[in-house]
Amino acid sequence: MADGESGYAQNIVVGEGPWDGWFMYQGLDPFEDLAGPFYMRDNGDGTRRSAFRVEHKHLNGGGAIHGGCLMTFADFALFAIGHEALKDSQSVTATLNGEFVGPAKLGDLVECTGEIVRAGRSMVFIRGMITCAGAPLLSFSGVVKKTRPRGLDGSPYS
Repeated sequence: MADGESGYAQNIVVGEGPWDGWFMYQGLDPFEDLAGPFYMRDNGDGTRRSAFRVEHKHLNGGGAIHGGCLMTFADFALFAIGHEALKDSQSVTATLNGEFVGPAKLGDLVECTGEIVRAGRSMVFIRGMITCAGAPLLSFSGVVKKTRPRGLDGSPYS
């Protein structure tokens, strides 16, 4: 995932409703398009917050958020959190580890914040916390591998 200015993905800014001022990428990752919608917002200090509202498709058989949905959102959040360190390269998730801490229910707002632990030449180490109403749902960490520089137009496919 890349920064909105790079032209790497279609950056859609929401201009109304509960997601007013948030943005999302569409068409970049077909699986995330299906699993989401996942949103993000710049915090004004170089960091980003990611969020989504729990829909019926995000639930497990017990009526709580599915662990696979949380891990998919964590993978999305890795790139939102690491956007500055990843903006000039195409990259992939190398590792993703998570500890499930609590549940969320239909209609709940799920949010994520995190930090870059270390950004090297080819690897970016990131950790984050997914929460609901301030209570932790998933603590996670991951490593994103930079695979190659972006194309001249910002596209990963050049």
